[in-house]
Amino acid sequence: MAEFTVDLVSVDRLLWSGAATMVTAETVEGEIGVLPGHEPLLGQLADYGVVTITPADGEKKIAAVQGGFLSVAVDKVTVLADIAVWADEVDRVEAEANINSDYYPDRATARAGLKAIARAEKTSL
Repeated sequence: MAEFTVDLVSVDRLLWSGAATMVTAETVEGEIGVLPGHEPLLGQLADYGVVTITPADGEKKIAAVQGGFLSVAVDKVTVLADIAVWADEVDRVEAEANINSDYYPDRATARAGLKAIARAEKTSL
């Protein structure tokens, strides 16, 4: 199966870099699926979004993202997020407690995190 290079980066860390066969991301224009050979594009990530990476070898990786951009080049996809966290790093109890927080970054991260957990649970079924 064809592959491309994918980098998932947040402001504070590199979450993942490697060969993948597919990436899906929620943008302000809707969810997009990217396969090798996709036309180049630049998309703005949706608030409370989820990015799913299908590595060339291994299980899908699902991250909650908040803000940022998706860049698709001929043989590389780069996801540059303001905030990004793996679904399995999200504390469900803490996220549910922060979902109604008056502090926007906590609320935004909580909503994205809970959405990523839900996607991860669907994927593992």
